[in-house]
Amino acid sequence: MRQRALSAAIFVPPLLLVLALGEPWFGALIAVFVGVAAWEAVRLVRGAGYPAVPVLAVAGALAVAADLASLAQYRPYAALFVGAVLVASGIAAFRETDTKVGFASWMGTTFVAVYVGMLGALIRLGQVAPPLPGNAPLNQLGADRGWILLVILLVWSFDTGAYCVGIALGKRKFLSHISPSKSYWGLFGGLVASTAVAVAGLWALGQPAVAGLLLGPVIGGVAQAGDLAESMLKRAAGAKDSGTLIPGHGGILDRVDSFLFAAPVAALFVTALAR
Repeated sequence: MRQRALSAAIFVPPLLLVLALGEPWFGALIAVFVGVAAWEAVRLVRGAGYPAVPVLAVAGALAVAADLASLAQYRPYAALFVGAVLVASGIAAFRETDTKVGFASWMGTTFVAVYVGMLGALIRLGQVAPPLPGNAPLNQLGADRGWILLVILLVWSFDTGAYCVGIALGKRKFLSHISPSKSYWGLFGGLVASTAVAVAGLWALGQPAVAGLLLGPVIGGVAQAGDLAESMLKRAAGAKDSGTLIPGHGGILDRVDSFLFAAPVAALFVTALAR
């Protein structure tokens, strides 16, 4: 958890800078994250005993991300590309003489594609966001950037709150078979922090602040689940980090794992709010 909190200080500022620049820069950055994270995920999946085709896994992850992020007029093409990659993954598995290995390769490749491709929902979040009221403090930022910024801050605040409270009070562990550093007090601290940020953030976006009492715990909880899911994958692979791209802080997948779960849930929340 300490590594996550410290790396957030390194990872979040450049992300916020690119977000401020807007499109196409933010979309390009997400595409780079998806491609690198998918490559790292293939390494972990293989380490866990499931073969996967790297090129198709990366292509599939980019296709899923594009399908989630694309505008309405382009979605049919992105969805068809997703289907084409999944078909190609199945055909590529035919080369394995052992059908169990072939089936595992097909599953491993498609798992990476869908798992990492969910990061595209972060862009979709900005597209489904309703217009901000004229009196919203962050009105000049825009609905798309405002909502994406809020989700980034929610995940960051959860990590930071969980680390600070966990260090001070975290004696009783939970799910230690997946991640030995997690504690109940850390989880509580993270949820309190993300809830406080959600209440303040929704007020700044001109939305009912009381909705933050729901949004904060939900996003904090799924962010924690995303972290634990990747930890489970790393444990299965016998790996400490997903990669070595960020010296001392692991790989890209280690930095975006929480967003893989948080972004789709946040996009669903905003879609429901806009109706």
